[in-house]
Amino acid sequence: MIDPQELMQLAIETCREGIARGQSPFGCAIAIGDKVISRAHNTVVLTTDITAHAEVNAIRLGCKTVSDIFLSEAIVATTCEPCPMCMAALHWARVGTVYFGATIGDADEAGFNELHLPAAELLRIGRSDVKLVGGILSRECSALFDEWKASPSKYAY
Repeated sequence: MIDPQELMQLAIETCREGIARGQSPFGCAIAIGDKVISRAHNTVVLTTDITAHAEVNAIRLGCKTVSDIFLSEAIVATTCEPCPMCMAALHWARVGTVYFGATIGDADEAGFNELHLPAAELLRIGRSDVKLVGGILSRECSALFDEWKASPSKYAY
C-alpha cells in the first residue's frame, strides 16, 4: 500500500498545478494498493461547474481508470477536509480511507464559502464505513491557501 504522506505529496503537487492554472487551492490523489489511479485539482472556475471539486474530479478519473463505479479499498489524500458533497461522493464510491491536511476552518479563513459540517460528523450521521484521518502534512496543505492568495490569477470568492 502506498504511504499516505507520499500520496498527500502528490495531492499537494496537483494542487499547485491547479493554482498555476488559475484554479482554487485544492488537490486530491487516489491509490489502490501501490498504484495511483488518479489525481486531480479543483476545476470549478475552468469548467464553470460548482461541483468540479478536486475530490469529485479524482473520483471521476479513478472510476474511469478502473472501469468501475466503486473504488473499494482505495485510499484518498486530499489537501483539505472534504466538504459535505465530496465526503458523500467518497462514501458512495466506497473508498476505504480518506486522509486530509487542512481543515474546513482553514478553508473558511481563506475566504471559501464552507458549510460548517465536519466530514467526520457527516460520516457519523450517515453511518458510513469510510475511515477519515486528518492532520496529514497539515502545515504544508494549509500553506497552499497562502500560495493561492499570492497567485496573480486568483479567482475572488
